[in-house]
Amino acid sequence: MTTGAFLSFIAEMRGFDGKKRKERIGWAAERTGLGPVFNQRIETLSKGFKRRVGLAQAILHDPPVLIMDEPTDGLDPNQKHHVRELIKEMAPEKAIIISTHILEEVEAVCSRAVIISHGRIVADGTAEDLMRRVPYHGAVLIRVAKSKKKSVLDALAAHPSLARIETVAEADGQIDLRAIPANGAPIAGEVASTLRSKKIAVDELFVERGKLDDVFREITMPEDSASNA
Repeated sequence: MTTGAFLSFIAEMRGFDGKKRKERIGWAAERTGLGPVFNQRIETLSKGFKRRVGLAQAILHDPPVLIMDEPTDGLDPNQKHHVRELIKEMAPEKAIIISTHILEEVEAVCSRAVIISHGRIVADGTAEDLMRRVPYHGAVLIRVAKSKKKSVLDALAAHPSLARIETVAEADGQIDLRAIPANGAPIAGEVASTLRSKKIAVDELFVERGKLDDVFREITMPEDSASNA
């Protein structure tokens, strides 16, 4: 089948005919960017366009609930952006469930994330809630010349709001230091103000939010390790 013929078949199966069928096909094809391959045989399409065809047939009848499995797998960055924007556009009007191992997808489009391990729900919350589980969430990364390491450590040593300062990486004459908050409270302003008052030149300073990949490993690996022991 061509893309157009396939969507026409799906529309017929969904009970659309005549003008309404044409409208629904045109709407789905436009939303998923299938115009350039509308008359092309599906077997000749790239993986990315095949994904779009699958998405088009899924939304053709405008369902109230949409379940998507790895919706951007195989898409180039521009196609990923297009699909994510489409999901965000549809989200206020329908419940969309995405099953994915691509955790950047969760942060990009999901208002709620559920992690399942060995058939059990082990985490449930927003992406931001889950990232707070990472020990260094809210930590401040400080990049300075290696020669200034001691000055930074001395300047921040007395702050009760800091649990510790650790070395993250060293390369090309620079060092990355991570200041860990003692109680989870924001420390960026305090750290920046202290370094500025000590006239310590900083190449880069930013607050770390954590990564969902790290959360996933932290939550699931202990159980995996136990089951393999």
